[in-house]
Amino acid sequence: MERHIRYSADDRALILLDQRYLPSREDDFYCRNTEDIIYALQTMVVRGAPAIGVTAAYGCLLAAIEVAGEADWQSALRDKLEAIAEARPTAVNLRWGVERMKALWAERPDVTREGLTNMWLMEATLVHREDIEINTRMGAHGATVIDDGDTVMTHCNAGALATAGYGTALGVIRGAIDAGKKGITVIANETRPFLQGARLTAYELKEDNIPVTVACDNACGLLMRRGMVQKVVVGADRIAANGDAVNKIGTYSVALLAREHGVPFYVAAPLSTIDRNMPTGDDTPIEDRTPREVTHVGETQITPDGVPVYNFAFDATPNELIAGIVTEMGVLRPPYKESIAKAFKDAGIK
Repeated sequence: MERHIRYSADDRALILLDQRYLPSREDDFYCRNTEDIIYALQTMVVRGAPAIGVTAAYGCLLAAIEVAGEADWQSALRDKLEAIAEARPTAVNLRWGVERMKALWAERPDVTREGLTNMWLMEATLVHREDIEINTRMGAHGATVIDDGDTVMTHCNAGALATAGYGTALGVIRGAIDAGKKGITVIANETRPFLQGARLTAYELKEDNIPVTVACDNACGLLMRRGMVQKVVVGADRIAANGDAVNKIGTYSVALLAREHGVPFYVAAPLSTIDRNMPTGDDTPIEDRTPREVTHVGETQITPDGVPVYNFAFDATPNELIAGIVTEMGVLRPPYKESIAKAFKDAGIK
């Protein structure tokens, strides 16, 4: 599945499959300027750390197109880039995507706006293609931790829809199947309150004819106690330097249950999701989203008027609960400070 993020040079628009309406309908959302990009990011038209990074790269391109005709286009463009980078606080790939584009600009500070636009179109296209290639490599590495007959539990959506294509956590599952593993099935936690598992993970896997069952979030303990889960594989929006993994709210609870029941818990994410400047997961800013996502299902209110809610979008899973971090450089094992540093060195990233 790769049709969910595509750039149209003719329309000068980034076309996103609007994930707010899946699986009931498939609508496209056209981003033609910075405001559209920020709206798409904040309202979860597009979500998932790698997909956010790809969207950010194309957002920079649209910003460069948007400042045409402005006398001080460089200053206006820098303001727009910062607005994109700050659209959501938790997923590190958002700023990573913007900084990658800015670094290319810094190499040619005297470039014209038209020249920068051409450079950024090529770079955004490269970021897009690289993400798919990285996820495919990650899936091949991750396949080694999946056995024939495994039922794999996943939380939130870390599939093709959360990336440029193939997926991180779901990429591990696809990689296992591509490697010839037999009898692989998936339990997709519904993932309240936005229901990314029930809506998006189940949608993806059904399209790929991979057996999937949706489970209520609060059924995880029962399913593990009954021996119905052999592995847990999740994605991440940020991984700290010590290996703590920040993912969709509820992931920490799943990891605790997995440890209690002896179920290996894995995180799958590219190196771009690892923030070596963030010492621990507890240092990561956690997005607090609109209460309406909790108080309403569609247009139906399900909580009493005036009762406050918590709607933290992410939590941090401590590294001691993680059996391995699946990256494009292989499966990293504890101690994570050392294995993360080695992975970046082996990848040639300073």
